[in-house]
Amino acid sequence: MSSSASAGSARPGPVFFIGRALLRPILALRFRPRISGREHVPASGPVLLAANHLSALDTILIPSFAPRMVQFLAKDSLFASRLGGWFFRQIGAVPVQREASASAQAALETGRRVLAAGSVFAVFPEGTRSRDGRLQPGRGGAAWLALETGATVVPVGLIGSNRRLVDPRTGRVPRVEIRFGAPVELSDLAALPRGRARREATARIMAAIQALTGQELAEAAGGQ
Repeated sequence: MSSSASAGSARPGPVFFIGRALLRPILALRFRPRISGREHVPASGPVLLAANHLSALDTILIPSFAPRMVQFLAKDSLFASRLGGWFFRQIGAVPVQREASASAQAALETGRRVLAAGSVFAVFPEGTRSRDGRLQPGRGGAAWLALETGATVVPVGLIGSNRRLVDPRTGRVPRVEIRFGAPVELSDLAALPRGRARREATARIMAAIQALTGQELAEAAGGQ
């Protein structure tokens, strides 16, 4: 996996810009997304976009409508074929094996290199898609990246991207929204022990995402 992660650290190619130019009008027509808060994404410097995760569509929506070029993690099965591997690397994806902790750490190291180069990296702190629409407990990867690199952390709230989740109040699928929030303040955590700093950073990031989406919070395993 280390070789895959290394390859994934390369900057996206021309396909990213061509694909985004083609995808934006198609996505705008199909989903009529409401985009807000793009002014919260700094125009330069390392930025970590931390978003909730409702569907595979999320990995298309964020790079398509973010104000800067974005790289992100994607499951390694998408890279299985030569064409698939070429395409997903071209659009900025970094392969990760969800079930292998060593592979996940290698992918996070790749994210660290992306951020160290002053670029934008997007992660889903929940670690996997929410099946029921609730916001799952955050894992520590986003916090680790933020604290290791000093990147600006911009929370992203996605609403309506899972077209199978119906709003119980209206009986309809909500309109797709992408909300970029104000950066999460983490600079005061530098003096804390590393483990405590990661836990606090994770809590702040997840709270910022939840404030954008209004999702019900799922309880952590063993916390019921």
